[in-house]
Amino acid sequence: MRAVRRISSALLTSNTMVPTTPAFGLRQPKKSQVHAAFAARFTPRLAARRRRSPGLACWSARPPAQATEPYRAVHAQWGTVFAHLPGPARLKEALGRAVTRRLLSVNVAEHVTIPRKARKEERKNKQEVMPWNVQEVQTFVHGVMEERLYAPLLLSLMGLRPAEVCGLRWTDVDLDDASITIANTRTMRGNRYVVEKDTKSTAGERELPLPALVLAALTSFKALQAKEKLALGEAYVASGYVLVHETGEAFAIKQLRRRAYRLMDMLALRRVRVYDARASCSTFLANKGMPDHILARWAGHTNVKTTKRWYVKADVEDLREAATPWDGLHGASTQHVRDCEI
Repeated sequence: MRAVRRISSALLTSNTMVPTTPAFGLRQPKKSQVHAAFAARFTPRLAARRRRSPGLACWSARPPAQATEPYRAVHAQWGTVFAHLPGPARLKEALGRAVTRRLLSVNVAEHVTIPRKARKEERKNKQEVMPWNVQEVQTFVHGVMEERLYAPLLLSLMGLRPAEVCGLRWTDVDLDDASITIANTRTMRGNRYVVEKDTKSTAGERELPLPALVLAALTSFKALQAKEKLALGEAYVASGYVLVHETGEAFAIKQLRRRAYRLMDMLALRRVRVYDARASCSTFLANKGMPDHILARWAGHTNVKTTKRWYVKADVEDLREAATPWDGLHGASTQHVRDCEI
């Protein structure tokens, strides 16, 4: 939403409210002219962004020599407004949210079409970071067994959002019944201020059973915190959260990320987002035949399609199970297969 505020502020102070842009001399500018407005100077940092998102190469950082005067005028007026945005799709979304919040009266990017060539080029060059596979998860788990935050890290690998791990309180943990209730989150605004609120959605408020390993880790972690409280006495902060420092103060979400990244580096593992542990969990459960409605409920999603589209990411090893049944399709004999191997 910070992007929305910056866009809205710039629009409201720029005196350039498309579609009544004076530079066009038109009440309703052509699509190509509006497109030119958004293409205008997407960065002075275009080269650095191109490395991350090659599809931006189609967006001109400066008006071409043969550009018309309306193009140049819009380029000069709108260039700084969108300099911080990563791409045209993000621009559309940000302006749409501004309209929803009544910060703007119209989304001027609504009918702008991103060129197909640019979309294909971006998809081709986009480097998607896959979540950890089973072997990497097991390496991490074995490597952090002696870590103080072993239990909270296992909660992340159970598929909890980082904000849900940080917001979990001991009153939400039932060690006798081996279950936890997800009802509270702790996140950050602007990476500076801690914000405590309800779960992301109604479906996010859920009760989950605890696997034996996680139950044992949480039991040990609670006993450790009791010792730390006894050692510090009145100096101990009784925050009530599960994820706390030795002093009892609650972890911020960025502190959890830093600790996790440091452990990844120590174990020489690929650095992935802590949030991507959800995808590792969902992919593993899906590969084990977990029904879709259970998978979505575990992840805290209202729509099963969300879980399957964004959180189930099969790699080549997951697909190998499909290679064996395929042998029944070709009908070749075992001897023929052996002859092909020679």
